[in-house]
Amino acid sequence: MNMEYTFLAASRSPDDSAWLQETLAPLGQVLKSADTLDELLALIEVTNASVVFIGIDRDHMVAQCALIEGLLEARPLLVVVGLGDGYDNQLVISAMRAGARDFISYGMRSSEVLGLVRRLTQRLPQLPVHREQGEFTLLYGVQPDVDAALVASQLALGIQAGGVSTLLVDLGLPAGESLVMLGVEASFSFGDALRNLRRLDSGLIESAFCQHPGGLRVLALSEGDTPLSASSSAELFLLLGALRQNFEHIVLNLCGQPDTDALRTCINNANRLYWYLDQGVSTCRRNLERLQSWRGKGVKLESAKLLVDRYISTVAPDAATLARTLELPLAASLPGSPALRLRARNQGQALSQLAPHDALTRSLQRLVGRRKATASWREGALGWLSSLLGGRA
Repeated sequence: MNMEYTFLAASRSPDDSAWLQETLAPLGQVLKSADTLDELLALIEVTNASVVFIGIDRDHMVAQCALIEGLLEARPLLVVVGLGDGYDNQLVISAMRAGARDFISYGMRSSEVLGLVRRLTQRLPQLPVHREQGEFTLLYGVQPDVDAALVASQLALGIQAGGVSTLLVDLGLPAGESLVMLGVEASFSFGDALRNLRRLDSGLIESAFCQHPGGLRVLALSEGDTPLSASSSAELFLLLGALRQNFEHIVLNLCGQPDTDALRTCINNANRLYWYLDQGVSTCRRNLERLQSWRGKGVKLESAKLLVDRYISTVAPDAATLARTLELPLAASLPGSPALRLRARNQGQALSQLAPHDALTRSLQRLVGRRKATASWREGALGWLSSLLGGRA
């Protein structure tokens, strides 16, 4: 069984973390962090990361070596690796004196770096597992689409109706569409959550997050919020980590968001990714380009399945052709039902209330049902395994 690791990278060079991610993709994901002790320690707590890369350069060497010392003082079992110009002996010596386990020089072959980090991970001590986190379902497609918010909202409502505490995080474009579709008003937005990251707990969630009558909590991007592209991947990772410790399931709509480190951080950490599009050829071409780009850069897409919306079976390309072209298994093809969609958006009501027997409603219910079946199978398998191991003890 392959172990997937999360590595942290704190470097003033914007290219370092991207290069490390492409190089270390076979081992896991690389999360970019600010070079501050507080942020690194917070990320270590959430990710359980055991290897941290610290960029070292002449202009900031003293502060960077102090950061290494601070990290190792707080986390003695941590493995710190320096990253910089290996021809500058002073950088290498200073990093090693500060406590770095090894040093990666610019210009090293990717295979050498991968081999070095693989050897380091094989010698890592066994660390305590961090708290169990809720499941994470993500909806993504390249183009902005109001219907993506409708689909995400109905999925989240269906999961909540099954007795699973669920949060809908709507960061799709256009912003805030899910609030209208669910008929709720929000005074606390996604931007507010980022600004209050350090104090985000169950009390703040209970008092500030808006709630649908069915129990679903909603956190949405507002028109006045800073664009997601301006958020750091570390901030977003910390926020999602805090939310997943307070909900059993999170449904995140990211349709239409541009390609950024923050977006890829979400994609990399999804338990289930629905790649959302329609049958338009130009739409399919843009999504295929994004998929190919991410595959080449080591973005984790193993959990991705294709979700074709407003599907017309008599129009080409059909769902099977789209799935083959994008090299994704087909999760579902959702019928158009334009009149029902419009009523749901305008009246702020769930599809199950407006038209429980409509083909669109039934298709979404089947999609929720497959998630439940998968979860039940996992629970049963784990229970069987625990019984088996217990019987052998």
